[in-house]
Amino acid sequence: MLVAFSVSPVGASGDDGSVHEAVAAAVRVVRASGLPNQTDAMFTTIEGDWDEVFAVVKAATDAVGAFGPRVSLVLKADIRPGHTGELTGKVERVERALAASGSGGASDGASGSASGGASGSASDSASAAESASDSE
Repeated sequence: MLVAFSVSPVGASGDDGSVHEAVAAAVRVVRASGLPNQTDAMFTTIEGDWDEVFAVVKAATDAVGAFGPRVSLVLKADIRPGHTGELTGKVERVERALAASGSGGASDGASGSASGGASGSASDSASAAESASDSE
């Protein structure tokens, strides 16, 4: 299963309104888990089975809870039993489809570098792939 989540404190932030320290605490928990993951500007996506993924989401949420009196958590899950490697596989399938049609390739600005995690695919491509391949 893949779970994309965003977690942040509510009611506390830096002087500039930023919550990056709290988000960094959550990302540290995810990366320490050893599960495949990718972080982009909006979400962290983690791959594994139900129990292990949700244990990490809970621990990341608890880490953010130290930064304020309230926590906001947004989740989106792709539950596809019997499939692994989907963190990169979904994006790779979309990139192959784009290459085969001759549109949407790197020269079109659709590819780039992800901001951390296990994948080298662009976060824009990952978001497009996730949306386009929800029904795969």
